[in-house]
Amino acid sequence: MSSISAVVITYNEEEDIGRCVESLLPVADEIIVVDSFSTDRTKEICERYNVHFYSRIWEGYSSAKNFGNTLAQHEWILSIDADEALSEELQKSIAAFKKTDPSLTGTFVFNRLTNYSGHWVRHCGWYPDQKIRMWKRGIGNWDGTLHEQVVFSATTTISHLKGDLLHYSFPSIKDHIQTMNNYSEVASTDLVTRNKKIYFVIHLILNPCYTFISKYFFNLGFMDGYYGFVICSLSAFANFLKYSKAWSKKKSILSKSV
Repeated sequence: MSSISAVVITYNEEEDIGRCVESLLPVADEIIVVDSFSTDRTKEICERYNVHFYSRIWEGYSSAKNFGNTLAQHEWILSIDADEALSEELQKSIAAFKKTDPSLTGTFVFNRLTNYSGHWVRHCGWYPDQKIRMWKRGIGNWDGTLHEQVVFSATTTISHLKGDLLHYSFPSIKDHIQTMNNYSEVASTDLVTRNKKIYFVIHLILNPCYTFISKYFFNLGFMDGYYGFVICSLSAFANFLKYSKAWSKKKSILSKSV
């Protein structure tokens, strides 16, 4: 029988961490929480459960997740975010997997289903949004700053487990806008750092338009009704923000060098 170490990173996650941990309890043999000195009730809530809680200075998403992986005692890593939770079907799939040969190797992806202001989004290019979330300990590490991903040190077979990873990312449109603004700031700085060329017409005008058309029509965003329209519109605006901020930063750098 296989055993699993679940790893979660946190910072001020009092709204979500309880739901996350409770969804892990039926399948995880240990739960590791790596916290970046939360100032809310995150630690207090975690202490209600049988979890291993560690506090660590924030050094980025990948660094925090990799640190949690080094603490794992079992042969399989199950890595999810604090605003995610396992659906009942996914719990059953993982429980069934645990009964297989413990010498089995490989990697598993989950379908991620996002909840947006109380609405489950099944289109807009947001679903099935497959994510690697479980793998044999020692063969994978997180890498990247904007969109961290698992990089494997050896060839691995990728399989799919039935069920959804429930993603409670945006309780309101306001939260989406705040996240979008924060992300575009980091993304624009990354574009400037890598000296990426930005063309006004292509990136600030055509790209946002294409993003909306692609998500709303080709990815059937209209099937998600009002929130589908909001999501597709904000996705287009997010691209505009990213490139417009990068454009502005490049102009500022050029003006200072003159």
